[in-house]
Amino acid sequence: MTDRAGPRATPTPPTSAAVARHAGVSRATVSYVLNGQAAGRVGERTQARVRAAAEELGYVPHAAARSLRAGRGRLVLLAAPADAVEAFGPLFTGFLAGFQTALHRLGYTGVLHGAPASSPMAAARAWAELRPAAVLNLYGPPLDAPAVELLHRAGTAAVLVLGPSAPPGAHTLLLDQREAGRRAGEHLLARGRRRIGVVRPAEPGPADCAELRLAGVRAAAAAHPDARVRPLDLARTEESAAGLAAAWPELGLDAVFGYNDEYAMLLMRALQDAGHTIGADGPDRLAVVGADDLLLARLLRPRLTSVHAEITPPEQIAGLVADLLLDPAAPPAIHRLGSFHVTPRASG
Repeated sequence: MTDRAGPRATPTPPTSAAVARHAGVSRATVSYVLNGQAAGRVGERTQARVRAAAEELGYVPHAAARSLRAGRGRLVLLAAPADAVEAFGPLFTGFLAGFQTALHRLGYTGVLHGAPASSPMAAARAWAELRPAAVLNLYGPPLDAPAVELLHRAGTAAVLVLGPSAPPGAHTLLLDQREAGRRAGEHLLARGRRRIGVVRPAEPGPADCAELRLAGVRAAAAAHPDARVRPLDLARTEESAAGLAAAWPELGLDAVFGYNDEYAMLLMRALQDAGHTIGADGPDRLAVVGADDLLLARLLRPRLTSVHAEITPPEQIAGLVADLLLDPAAPPAIHRLGSFHVTPRASG
């Protein structure tokens, strides 16, 4: 059914001036009350009258305008494009949910910013437009010193970068993906495996993380002159896994680190379908190790050995951000976000 009156105009939101008129007070009084600055300035009855007027009119303070007036808001920007979820999986989504909740309790709002950027400076400009109090660069193009300086000039008090190192002026959140690969490699080498395949996902999202994990396995293998490591390109499809399993006899591998549990489970099923036996014991068995320690991986048979990440509780990271905002002159430092260890099971 169509509206014969034509399209309806978007209603104009009520202003603080309207609240002031409705309550019979000045705009300054409205600002003090609704911004939590009324103590010692505005009486309790007047405060109640202003809040009642704001509720009756449906007035909500304009956070962006308030941020522009103050030069900085209460927004904490988490820079991570959509493919970050694919790269980090449940590890990322679980941390993000807890982190945003913890920020809210501290009076900040966490916003996930997923817009792609062609360069560090382009990313910094896009973020600075929102006047965030802090930026956490969780994934994507690495920032450089000019980009960090631009953010600081725009009023961002704290810039934190996830990675092995950060540019000048930024703090480092260290979750070393090379350690995940090194732990997997050490585990397999300790069990006598010397011909180790390492899955590199064909999808673009996990590419950077996969290269770091491959480097970690190679670092572990460097201590064993008879060991060799071979990258294995694998798309997240049954067809790709079946093709790799069919080529396995020519590869001559006795173990595989599957990048994460999803790719490891996919390849393990294809290898079993091709007649290979998966297991930690026996030279005729293929050892398979995943990462992320998903519940589903424990339900497989054999149960999947996995690299488990011990992540710093998100409440602590939110507290760190809040402390840095209170002390923006604090010198840049390395803040460890977590570590890795292997949870051994029957698969390898």
